[in-house]
Amino acid sequence: MRQDPVPLTRHLRVHQDRGHTVLEFRGEIDLAAAAEIAPHLDRVTDRPGARIVLDLRRVEFFDCSGLRLLYRARRRVLDQDGQLRLVCTHPLTLRVLRITGLSRLLPPQSTLDAALGQPEAASGSL
Repeated sequence: MRQDPVPLTRHLRVHQDRGHTVLEFRGEIDLAAAAEIAPHLDRVTDRPGARIVLDLRRVEFFDCSGLRLLYRARRRVLDQDGQLRLVCTHPLTLRVLRITGLSRLLPPQSTLDAALGQPEAASGSL
């Protein structure tokens, strides 16, 4: 069941969809935005067996602060035997993910439906 997004900050909306917590990142994800997002991200990634989708489709700018958020979320979710999936369509953000190798650890999907439909084994573990 899909629930309407709750605006936690101007850079983050959260909703539930098909048993997953979907975090929609929005706007420019820089140092200031990462500081706003981090406490909310930490809260949802600290749950055992969490099923999380990070949706970057509404991101206009993404720097190393955003990368740190993704790496941290991935580590925390996998430490709790959860699943983390990523949705991303912006060409520059996709390029950053490829260059840093994060796209191998957390393969980006082009749609939310694709991320939610991934098999359970696709958690991006090493």
